[in-house]
Amino acid sequence: VTTSDYVSVLPDMRVARALAHVRATAAGKETIYVIYVQDREGHLCGTLSLRDLLLADDALAIRDIMRRDPVFARAQWPRSRASELIGRYDLLALPVINGGEKMVGIVTVDDAMDVEKQEDATQLARFGGTVGSDDTDLDILASPFRTMFRVRVFWLVLLTLFGVVTSTFVAAQEEILSQVIVLAAFIAPIVDMGGNAGSQSATLVIRAMALGDVRLCWQDVWRVVRRELPVAAALGLVVAGMETVLARFSKGIGLDVLLVVGLSMLVCTVLGGIIGVLLPFAARRMGTDPATLSSPLITSVMDLVGVFIYFAFAYAFLGDLLRQAG
Repeated sequence: VTTSDYVSVLPDMRVARALAHVRATAAGKETIYVIYVQDREGHLCGTLSLRDLLLADDALAIRDIMRRDPVFARAQWPRSRASELIGRYDLLALPVINGGEKMVGIVTVDDAMDVEKQEDATQLARFGGTVGSDDTDLDILASPFRTMFRVRVFWLVLLTLFGVVTSTFVAAQEEILSQVIVLAAFIAPIVDMGGNAGSQSATLVIRAMALGDVRLCWQDVWRVVRRELPVAAALGLVVAGMETVLARFSKGIGLDVLLVVGLSMLVCTVLGGIIGVLLPFAARRMGTDPATLSSPLITSVMDLVGVFIYFAFAYAFLGDLLRQAG
């Protein structure tokens, strides 16, 4: 991604001489809108826009009009970090510095956009659990059958195990379901809402991690949880209210069942949001890419947790029906 096709001038050059140098060397350069000021050893001293150079007095020295302390990337940094810096500071190009503090090239905004497209594709593949053990994305047309099967079957088998545990627990609630059969109709929307809320939260945290806004430390974990909790509670109140109103008018069920459904929806949404923000941190702590771990697990975890919450409320508010039946 780094290119050496950039224009540089010395800090002790006069503006007139620098302009002549730019005219003489610009034809073979990738970009001339940003001019880099380097000393004779190749260290980056500052930057200068072509506009500033054209408008400056010919007798001024470059060091008098250059911008000091420019934003730069280090050669050993990930490509995504350079791309993020270009977007954050709205740069046309970003200088790259090696371990010896010497400038080795630039990353242009066009190159950064290409990197972002690749990163977005990789992140999407990871979020869907379709990245191989060698960190390469699966290609539906080019990847061999064995690779496609091996990568995808791992997550499907893992999620199947979660599903078996969840279905076994639901099957064990036959007694209360036989007394209040309408409870079965709300299992799917309640557990799905927890998974959806968790996926939203995880996506926001993973994005913040990619941009460097949050780090793996307790202060940032608490900051994110404190931010997510009221939002998740507000979302939970809205969807719980909608669910109970729609259930009342579409199914005509009693207030005791509505209370179970509403409270379950509220708690699952809030808990899904909290689990969604915590899982990426847990994945990073284990040394796993957060996107790879978060998406496949959130829905399955919330399926299991959601049915526990749902039937806990059911037994709490409808347990007298079982005692009467007994």
